[in-house]
Amino acid sequence: MVLQPEEWVRQHVVHFLIEEKKIPKSLINVEKKITVNGLTKRFDIVVFHSSGKINMVIECKSPSVSLDQKTFDQIARYNSVLNSDFLMVTNGLQHIYCKMDYRLEKYIFLKDIPSYIR
Repeated sequence: MVLQPEEWVRQHVVHFLIEEKKIPKSLINVEKKITVNGLTKRFDIVVFHSSGKINMVIECKSPSVSLDQKTFDQIARYNSVLNSDFLMVTNGLQHIYCKMDYRLEKYIFLKDIPSYIR
């Protein structure tokens, strides 16, 4: 089986979450279906809090895909259902991180995502 470019990015992000951010494997969920506006979609990675609430939604793209408004809009649509604390979009070369501010209804863009806190 040949590893597709997007899958390569996804595998590296999971490794980064576990090794660098110290997120337990048990809190990481990969490629699950959700329903957004009546359509079945598939998110790439979700990280949960130990309480079960969604902490972060991650959208992985192939390295050849530019990260632009369209790619960010995709994760924003997923998050309209998932209500995550953080969003990450990556093509393995570039990364966009943000924290959700639901009270002020805005994104707060970050330089990095936080490490796991017990």
